[in-house]
Amino acid sequence: MPAKPEKVRVLILDDHTLFRESVARLLHAEHDFEVKHCGSVQEALTIVTSWPPDVVLLDFDLGNEKGSSFLTKASAAGFEGKTLLLTAGVNELEAVDLIRQGISGIVLKHSSPAELSQSIREALAGKVWFEQGYLKRVMEKASAAENAAPGTKTFTERERQVLSFVFAGLANKEIADKLNVSESSVKASLQQLFEKTGVRTRSQLVRVALEQYKNQL
Repeated sequence: MPAKPEKVRVLILDDHTLFRESVARLLHAEHDFEVKHCGSVQEALTIVTSWPPDVVLLDFDLGNEKGSSFLTKASAAGFEGKTLLLTAGVNELEAVDLIRQGISGIVLKHSSPAELSQSIREALAGKVWFEQGYLKRVMEKASAAENAAPGTKTFTERERQVLSFVFAGLANKEIADKLNVSESSVKASLQQLFEKTGVRTRSQLVRVALEQYKNQL
């Protein structure tokens, strides 16, 4: 008899008990999710070390703490999972800093249960998840805050197109359909982007692009 596939471990870190319990119930209904939740960074760190989650749903405003504190401490503790910011709102500069710290996306609390579930699965697949109107504001703020780092390499028009669809969370085949090119062509452009920016994953590409190539976005 084949072994049952392991469930996806999801940790919800939010200081509002009613909200995180509601989200936990929604995710439990997916059947392939195993969910725990807590209200403070210290509780989360204890869970991360004893029950390493695949994905953390992180609120930014944790009362006396900020979500960025969890990111720093969890990384130091060896956490290797994905983190999605689940928030009612965070200003654009704070969002840029969180992206630089390695989050896989930002999910707004008014999103539907289906969107939340999809964002978790996208993050697990190595993709990024951002509400597009919000992402546009983040990119504009990042571009206005400072110029791209001196000496950075220049993206081609095709690479910029592919990068914009990576920001939108599209898969290679979906990008190929949008651009009316082959999937292998998209993979080649992605590989060129990885080589130019010195990264290996899509989430790293988003972070480095926002940090070092803002005037090309």
